[in-house]
Amino acid sequence: MNKKIAIIGGGNLGTAIAEGLIKSGFSLPEHLIITKRSIKTLADIEQKGVLVSSNNEEALNYADLVILAVKPYQIKDILLALKPAFNVQRHLLISVVSGVTISDIQEWVGTEMPVVRAMPNTAIAIQQSMTCLAVKNARQDQLDYVHDLFSQLGRVAIIDEKLMDASTVLGACGIAFALRYIRASIQGGIEIGFDAKTATLIAAQTVKGAAELLLEKGTHPEQEIDKVTTPKGCTIAGLNEMEHRGFSSSLIRGIKASFESI
Repeated sequence: MNKKIAIIGGGNLGTAIAEGLIKSGFSLPEHLIITKRSIKTLADIEQKGVLVSSNNEEALNYADLVILAVKPYQIKDILLALKPAFNVQRHLLISVVSGVTISDIQEWVGTEMPVVRAMPNTAIAIQQSMTCLAVKNARQDQLDYVHDLFSQLGRVAIIDEKLMDASTVLGACGIAFALRYIRASIQGGIEIGFDAKTATLIAAQTVKGAAELLLEKGTHPEQEIDKVTTPKGCTIAGLNEMEHRGFSSSLIRGIKASFESI
């Protein structure tokens, strides 16, 4: 993989993407350039060999693939300023900016520009993101490249753009929902006798293991639940009490409430 990549926006997400691409070996540090107004805060990533700049046009001219990782209120002005420097034949534009559609981006840079909209989550910092992609005007080889890129940073799904808000709720807000479950499990663990550190380890690793079962085996959650639910056992007693208290319905209602608030 030898494409040169520009990351416009050197905040937490932009630097996490750069670090993940380097760590995975997908990109050489010298094939990455990252921009920010104050490059002093990019000293750590610069020491790893990544090029840094405060000039977005310089980064655009350097790269073949451009990742936009700026704040939503910044993106329009940035793209309008860069529009003359974009080359439809050379550049592929990826946006990880929430709430900004592909149509918005193409209105600012031109309707012929190949654009990919990506929605990762915060686990991208440890290369465990769930990233959803929507695409317009990109060739298959370009889409394959973007899929490979984000696969270095976790799991990837290609979706219709109309589902991007839903993916934000399920994949990005979902991190908070999962962590709230883990937090509640820790509190329960302390009540039944564990210290906080041990309860945290057990709860977090158990959730990680449950997720890996589904991802690696491709089974339905109920299949795995059945394996640990014995007649008159402690698992079914706990599950039934949770359901009596509205566990599943509360989670579903929370997901719907998040979606309706977007």
